[in-house]
Amino acid sequence: MDWPLFFTFLAACGAAAATGAMFNPGAWYDSLQKPSWTPRNWVFPVVWTILYLCIAYAAMRVAGVAVTADVTGGAAAAGTTPLPGSAVLAGNIVQALAFWALQIAFNTLWTPVFFGLHRLRAAMVVMVCLWLAVAATTWSFFGVDLIAGLLFLPYLLWVTIAGALNFSVMRLNPNAG
Repeated sequence: MDWPLFFTFLAACGAAAATGAMFNPGAWYDSLQKPSWTPRNWVFPVVWTILYLCIAYAAMRVAGVAVTADVTGGAAAAGTTPLPGSAVLAGNIVQALAFWALQIAFNTLWTPVFFGLHRLRAAMVVMVCLWLAVAATTWSFFGVDLIAGLLFLPYLLWVTIAGALNFSVMRLNPNAG
C-alpha cells in the first residue's frame, strides 16, 4: 500500500468532508418536508466516512499503477487486477484520475449549494453532474483495476440515493429554493 498516495487522495476527500462541517443541515433543513425514506441524520457521516476511505483507496490503486510495456502494446499494472482480456493504457489511467478529480470537485460543491445557499434546484444540477462524474469514474476505474471499480460501486449507489433524496426534497418544498 502506498500510504503517501493514499493520504493525498484522502486529503482531497477531507476537503469535501470539511464542507459538511462548515455547512451543516441545521434548522433550515429540519424545517423542510422530507420523504419518509430519508436516512436518519447519524447515517450520513458514517456512510460518507466509509465511502471516502473506499474512493481514496480506489484512486490510490489507479494512480499507483506501475506502467510497463507488455506484449499486447498496452501496459501491465503491478499490484492491480485488470478485467480479463483488457490492456491498461497510460491514457486510461490519466482519464480515470481526471474523472476522479471531477467527481470530488462536484462532491465538494454540492454541500455549500444545498445547505449553505439553500438552492435545491441548483443542488440538483450539481447532483446530476456528480452522478455522471461518479459513473464515469467507476467505468474508467474498471478499465484500469477491477478492485478500484468495485470500490466505487457503493459510492455510485449512495450518490443515486442522495440524488433521489435531493429531488424528493425539491419536489416536496417547491418554494424553498
